[in-house]
Amino acid sequence: MSNQVKKNPIVLSIGMMAWNEEESIGTTLESLFRQSAFEKLCARHEQCEILVLANGCTDRTVAVARELFDRMEREHPWAEGFTARVIDIPEPGRNNAWNRFVHEFSAVEARFIALMDADIVFHHRDTIYSLIATLERRPHVCATSGRQCKDLMFKERKTFWERMSLATSEMTGTIQGQISGQLYCMRAKVARNLLLPRDLGANDDGFFKAAICTDFFSRPLDPSRIIMAPDAAHIYEAYISPRDILNNQKRQMIGQTSVHVLLQYLKTLSFDDRANLAETLRRHESQDPDWLKRMISDHVRARPFFWQLFPGILTFRFKRLLRMSGFRKVTHAPAAMAGFIVTMVACARAHRALRAGTTQFWPKPTRQTILSVPQSAK
Repeated sequence: MSNQVKKNPIVLSIGMMAWNEEESIGTTLESLFRQSAFEKLCARHEQCEILVLANGCTDRTVAVARELFDRMEREHPWAEGFTARVIDIPEPGRNNAWNRFVHEFSAVEARFIALMDADIVFHHRDTIYSLIATLERRPHVCATSGRQCKDLMFKERKTFWERMSLATSEMTGTIQGQISGQLYCMRAKVARNLLLPRDLGANDDGFFKAAICTDFFSRPLDPSRIIMAPDAAHIYEAYISPRDILNNQKRQMIGQTSVHVLLQYLKTLSFDDRANLAETLRRHESQDPDWLKRMISDHVRARPFFWQLFPGILTFRFKRLLRMSGFRKVTHAPAAMAGFIVTMVACARAHRALRAGTTQFWPKPTRQTILSVPQSAK
């Protein structure tokens, strides 16, 4: 790992979230180090920092990352374009790791902050550079994401259910102002005015979108504040087994419920409290760590039926279908119906979990052969 001081200023801080990712983190880091960003930042006399945020890991995630960092600093042709280190956080929890990275570990001078998962690979070589270059060219834009590609896309022969899975992803792609929780980049000043409450569920990207696209709840929603960067794409492993699909959807429904409750509350705060959102949320967390959990519990108790967890549960799949163009409304209808059924089952399970006081649900999926799809040369 690098402890040396490098002369070039840090323009980008990359935080990689890792919780027991021994099997995948080596592949992800190898993919990251093939990115063109290091060469291009060197040419600009700048650099980025890479921080692996190992939170509550009980496997060899930390050791694997440190070994690879040591090798990259010796062998990488553009080693002057980065510094790299592992932050071993004893406490498990994505929200805590996110907060500590953004507000404690990331370089103070960084103008951009990127977050990524430890089980993805990059599909375009320019992905990371495109994320920051788009922000540099577009002053109005506050955050960028890339295209999410399921590994199923690259199979020559797809099963019926795999085609259904891909159709569902296409419908999700119709959402404007979408930010991918697996990989995104923000202006540092925006990221540092955000803080994740301890009991906020999996859908932190929904919280980010609401805060960013409304300029911290001071203006009407403007989806153009978050855009997809050109030539930015990553590949992730799709959920295959029914168990993993249902668990993921249960996690999503718990997360969407907690985000809905949080947003409804934040809209009632004063302008100053919303404008200084990170400090406001930090004050809430320090004064009463259970404040959001209690609000979620009150919300669920007041809604005895699982389809009342948050607005739009019964319709959001079909609204996405209607945004499809032409004949795709017909071809994607079976996927919308299947997704609706899965959502209903997941909401019922999420409702029971929330009534029992569960706000965090992070099941580990059954891992297949991790992402052997070659990276595009683009």
